[in-house]
Amino acid sequence: MQTEYSEPEISFADLSRNLARHKRMIALATLGSTALSAVAVFLIPVRYAAEAVILPPQPEPSSQNMMMGALAGSLGLGALVTGGSSAIFRNPGDLYVGLLKSRTVADAVIAKFDLRRRYDEKTLVDTRKHLARRTAIAVGKDLLIHVRVEDRDRVRAADMANAYIDELYRQNSRLALTSAAQRRIFFEEQLRGEKDALAKAETAFKGEQQSSGLISPSGQSAVLLRSVAELRAEIASREVQAQSVRLYAGPDNQELRQVEEGLTELRAQLRKLEGASGGGNGDVFLPAGKIPAAGLDYLRKMREVKYHETLYELLSKQYEAARIDEARQSPLVQVVDPAEPPDKKSWPPRALFISLAAALALAVSSWVAARRKDRAYDRL
Repeated sequence: MQTEYSEPEISFADLSRNLARHKRMIALATLGSTALSAVAVFLIPVRYAAEAVILPPQPEPSSQNMMMGALAGSLGLGALVTGGSSAIFRNPGDLYVGLLKSRTVADAVIAKFDLRRRYDEKTLVDTRKHLARRTAIAVGKDLLIHVRVEDRDRVRAADMANAYIDELYRQNSRLALTSAAQRRIFFEEQLRGEKDALAKAETAFKGEQQSSGLISPSGQSAVLLRSVAELRAEIASREVQAQSVRLYAGPDNQELRQVEEGLTELRAQLRKLEGASGGGNGDVFLPAGKIPAAGLDYLRKMREVKYHETLYELLSKQYEAARIDEARQSPLVQVVDPAEPPDKKSWPPRALFISLAAALALAVSSWVAARRKDRAYDRL
């Protein structure tokens, strides 16, 4: 008859007695593992973390928009130009965090501190990855930008964190000036072409005066002439402004959408004004049959002069605004807390590692002791 063998159960009292019998082994194993882990932990290179805190620059309205608003108000077109929608700005800190994490800034920090040699990396790409692991850049709950850098040298850690701020200031200045310079060059070219067009229109108008002998229109024609000339010039100016915004912004840009909304309303106003005369041919004057041919040609030439004069004035304002933006100093990067050499290491957490090693050694040795059986127990 075959009997099944079952391992006898061990009570808590037996387990306690078994651990007590092997307490020497447990103590030696725990102390030995703790000592070895302490030696190993003290061999791990120490790193220090330095942190710099900055206030991100706040967006400012451009001189171009302010001047255009003032000029449009003087022409009675303020509501059409502004478009009626308010600008929505995202957190500016996100933009500057992206700039701080850019490859250009990283390469500048790497070159300044010779990190490729210090990190013992073969390629620049690996050096960038190594630096990224040692660097933390983020916007905190206080909406301030925190730049934290770890390094084996506490002085170098602080210098590297401050170097990020210096590079941010340089890149911010360079990018701001480049964008303003592009707008200034663009408006300068447009203004030069409009100046030539105005000179040609004035020459043609003078020739028409001499040939027809007319001096100036009066009544309804003069009022409509002035209104349409200003509207057409404003439309052309806003189209130029839209082109300048497209130099540095995408189709979803808020400023570009405002300009396009203003253009839509201006064109609708112009169509309404041109249709009020009932001429049907795009002229705001009386039908051609009711005006002598000489007078009609005279009004058309005068309309061209008024149009180019108004457009030249608007472009001049935008050009001056672009020059002001180019000369204006870039937004100031304000340092709230400059990085200082830390007096406490950030890595490794020696006490934690030693405690974990001691706890693990105690658990393993106790488990082994609990599984061991005395010879007297084996003979039962």
